[in-house]
Amino acid sequence: MMSRIEKKITISANESLHARPASLFVQKAVKYNSSIWIKKGKEVVNGKSIIELLSLGIEKGTEITLIAEGDDAEEALQELEGLLMFYEKKN
Repeated sequence: MMSRIEKKITISANESLHARPASLFVQKAVKYNSSIWIKKGKEVVNGKSIIELLSLGIEKGTEITLIAEGDDAEEALQELEGLLMFYEKKN
């Protein structure tokens, strides 16, 4: 059964979502069959593309919406949200 899940997150890390965490995010995202999208304001980008992810310029205090659509959407969203939360706690 295909499902679509959205989750709003505010980035509270000390730094922006720069190349290293963005790369880790993409590495995790590509292993899922679901489509992964990240929304910032009105802009929506492919969460499996590091170039598109970096183009959002996600900085501390930015609210984003993680979107996953597909058979493994719930699992994908849980892991990707967990990755962002881990990164925030680490910094």
